[in-house]
Amino acid sequence: MSRSTAITGVEPVTDLALVRRLEAVGFRAWPAASVHYDGSWAVRLTAGHPSKRLNSVNPLDPADHRDIETRINRAAKRFGAYGRPLVFRLSPLAPLQLGAHFDAHGWRRFDETRVMIANLKDIDLDSGLDQIPLKDVGRYVDASIAIRQAEADRKAGLTEVVESIRPPSGMFVLEDEGGPVASALCVHDNDLAGLFDVAVRADQQGKGYARSIVRVALRWAAAQGAQRAWLQVVSANKPAVSLYERLGFATAYTYVYRKKGD
Repeated sequence: MSRSTAITGVEPVTDLALVRRLEAVGFRAWPAASVHYDGSWAVRLTAGHPSKRLNSVNPLDPADHRDIETRINRAAKRFGAYGRPLVFRLSPLAPLQLGAHFDAHGWRRFDETRVMIANLKDIDLDSGLDQIPLKDVGRYVDASIAIRQAEADRKAGLTEVVESIRPPSGMFVLEDEGGPVASALCVHDNDLAGLFDVAVRADQQGKGYARSIVRVALRWAAAQGAQRAWLQVVSANKPAVSLYERLGFATAYTYVYRKKGD
């Protein structure tokens, strides 16, 4: 059984160099407040935001599987100090021995996620709306929270994350008479453009707003010099996966979260 099949149950991944690059740009594009390395395990923690990507252990070397139990316990203490449950995020860079350890000890897997990539020259960016990015982080964060109908106390944490992004980023919001209807954050990192926080208000889903705001964001990225776009989407979100596939994205690899069984 291949590495990726053993970890995620999907097709094999062979281009580990691409995986390493996308993992690195992903960390820069969605930065955790605290990052500690235990060997090649990146322990990412963010007190102000509950996102699993910002609060997980990310093994980054398939050969780094020494002292698994001891290192899991060390990570658990760090997560406990933040009041967070211990969560591992296993990409194809995670050692097989770690996945086997979790299987043997009843750690459940959840929220399998696809990392998808596309060449911008293959996406129709000429049709649709033209829009310049927002300059006001507060306005963007308010719109994102309203679109998702999230709790108001998420504002401080999301603001901290967005303001911590170092590569150039574009914040986009589409509105109708009822207020914000769609949001997207695009992070330009050399030749790559990462899409984050793509959301459409519940009462307006299925009307083309997601396609429109993705095109708006990627048109901006192409103008900045990006050549390829990438994103992360939960595999179970079939409508979103289908949308991205129609736009020209293909799955580069998947990752899965693991935590102790309930």
